[in-house]
Amino acid sequence: MAVKTFTAGETATAADTNTFLANSGLVYIKQQTVGTAVASVTVSSAFSADYENYKIVYHGGTGSDGDLNMTLGATAAGYYMTFGFIPYTAPALTAVSINNGSSWFYAGSTRTTVNTLNLDVFGPNLAEETSMFGIYSGSKAGSGGGAIQGFLNNTTQYTAFTLTPSAGTLTGGKITVYGYRLG
Repeated sequence: MAVKTFTAGETATAADTNTFLANSGLVYIKQQTVGTAVASVTVSSAFSADYENYKIVYHGGTGSDGDLNMTLGATAAGYYMTFGFIPYTAPALTAVSINNGSSWFYAGSTRTTVNTLNLDVFGPNLAEETSMFGIYSGSKAGSGGGAIQGFLNNTTQYTAFTLTPSAGTLTGGKITVYGYRLG
């Protein structure tokens, strides 16, 4: 559908407003509150045939100083990713890669003051390889900030994902899932 443009002084009709709202970019899917001292959290009914691509945001709560690992469904192999970051203590580019791993490592970070994750996931409910891209803000000593990207080497259609801390447990915070509306 073509995007309608307005001129100065023109009035937007109810139909125009409804069209703009119906074609907005991100659509709220669900939000899940993380429990107390959990070893992992599974978000069910996160992905469906309604959307091809998704944004996942986790903010709040606490954990040990570490990282968040992410798996799709019950799949524990076939994860590939690269993580390029600059350590806070030494301004030099560092890279980490995973070849046929058990999860996407560094999907987010955990800290005694706040947990964070910001990922875009592409095609998790399609019969094709799922890929992801995210921004990482490390929270443990010696960590840094950077970008992560990767794919899952299978064509399984997923509806759920699990976040697992690299150390300790998670308490609180909210995980929100949005669908990217197709144009």
